[in-house]
Amino acid sequence: METKEVKEFLGSGWAFPVTFSDGNYELNLTKYEANVEDSISIIMQTNFGERPMEPEFGSGLQKFFFRKMDKALKADITDVVKTSLLQNEPRISVTAVEVIYKDFQTGLIEITIDYLFNQTNTRHNYVYPFYIKEGTNL
Repeated sequence: METKEVKEFLGSGWAFPVTFSDGNYELNLTKYEANVEDSISIIMQTNFGERPMEPEFGSGLQKFFFRKMDKALKADITDVVKTSLLQNEPRISVTAVEVIYKDFQTGLIEITIDYLFNQTNTRHNYVYPFYIKEGTNL
């Protein structure tokens, strides 16, 4: 079992989406693996230029809205996910990205990211639901 000291490198920060606790209205925080998953989610949802002080932060997946769901799109999404996590999340190393077309009608694409924590070589994965047809996930 990993000790607290071993996990400290994973850090802590605001929970995403930003929420407050019911009782004392304090900002909810995440730690360790949950903080890394929040970071991955933020990177996947952020378009380039959304953060004025970090214009290269994010994945830019939004450029794939309304594209044809074919093999070329799978390859493009895989490349973008690997590159964006390499550049924006130094705590992990991506080992695999799998893109699955879950629902052609709504445009749901499931992106599974397998990764290792760099300091401990612990394996984890994260599944990100991406809707290629903007607004269908409402």
